[in-house]
Amino acid sequence: MANSITLTRTIERLDYRVTIGDVAAEAGLPLAEAQQQVLALASDVQAHLQVSEGGEIAYVFPKNLQTILLSKSWRLRLQSAWSRVWQVLFYLIRISFGIMLIASLVLIVVAISILVIAASSSRDGNDRDRGFGDGGGGMIFLPRIWFGPDIFWFFDFDYGRRRRRRDRGRDSDMNFLEAVFSFLFGDGDPNADLDDRRWQSIAAVVRANQGVVTAEQVAPFLGTLGEGWSRDLEDYMIPVLSRFNGIPQVSPEGGIVYQFPELQVMAEARAVNTTPRFLQEFPRQFSQASSGQVLGAIGLGGANLIGALALGSLLQDQALVAQIGGLVAFVNSIYWLLLGYGAAFLAVPLVRYFWVQRQNSKIEARNQRRASRAALLADPDSELQTKLEFADSLATQTVLTPSDMAYTTEKDLVEQEYENRDKIDEEWQRRLKEIQ
Repeated sequence: MANSITLTRTIERLDYRVTIGDVAAEAGLPLAEAQQQVLALASDVQAHLQVSEGGEIAYVFPKNLQTILLSKSWRLRLQSAWSRVWQVLFYLIRISFGIMLIASLVLIVVAISILVIAASSSRDGNDRDRGFGDGGGGMIFLPRIWFGPDIFWFFDFDYGRRRRRRDRGRDSDMNFLEAVFSFLFGDGDPNADLDDRRWQSIAAVVRANQGVVTAEQVAPFLGTLGEGWSRDLEDYMIPVLSRFNGIPQVSPEGGIVYQFPELQVMAEARAVNTTPRFLQEFPRQFSQASSGQVLGAIGLGGANLIGALALGSLLQDQALVAQIGGLVAFVNSIYWLLLGYGAAFLAVPLVRYFWVQRQNSKIEARNQRRASRAALLADPDSELQTKLEFADSLATQTVLTPSDMAYTTEKDLVEQEYENRDKIDEEWQRRLKEIQ
């Protein structure tokens, strides 16, 4: 069973009546893959076929496409349920790093407080034994953590949205625990869908030019174009031709343009979206958390590391640790874990910061190369202008309107033959009137 979320969403965006070329262009899929998936999906949901007199096929899917798929496939139902469960699990994973940071700091502060009190009590007992009196006792410093009056927002899924409505100047709708994860690991690759955007943009350019383009029109959306003869012979167009079943066409002047017959057929006339000049990669962000949240994470991380180092010096007195036992003994057993987490909490973002800067410089260089290719189209030379004119001469677009269909599986064959006979009679009468 066709189980592609991308495919079903594409068909929904195209209003449930599509050609193979429509699906391939909208989703950026290879034509062979789009055909295979559309046929499988059409079989699953009992879609209807509409065949034109020229042999082109349009597929008409039911409006309740998603409902039919969910009712027929236990795998899709399981996938839908798992998607909801994973959303909650991933949220818990994200906030766990902030919880660990706070828990680590609390353990360190409590352990330090117990050790300081125990050491002070031990000194007071020794002083009394030496005759310094029994009313002594020194000043005890008790570290404290201030979470503020809003501590419960750490665990509130919707707090960020409410806070943003209250404070329009805030640049993040994350709560603090989510911001800790963002500070540590970032917020994902903004170009994870780059390949999809590449093929969708190329298909959009082909559609905007009615199925015929030059290599120069496609180059701003590709990566490397090769070197030497490979670039001069436009070898970089081969993957594009393979994906969308393109055909090279040679002009009388020897220029090459590329025609994509299956992308010239549409199920419905649709407005062509404005295509970008070139494929632009988005720069990576260090973190989408607000500056205040980042500073808060750095502050807590620094306090955690300093506290771990101070705790380490107190834990040198193992006799005192053994005497106290309990929580202090537990903290002593995981001390290196606490110290390692405190160090890694600041080291990982620091390394990632420099890595992000390096990646962004590469992204900028690639964007500049693609922008320079697009600039050639703004002021084409005579050779390119000749190729563009030849491409325009081959450009065409076929729209499969329901009135042009010679056959459809939505109606009985006898009924269709009767309707087609009426159409033929009407056409002959129209032509006779034109002759007369």
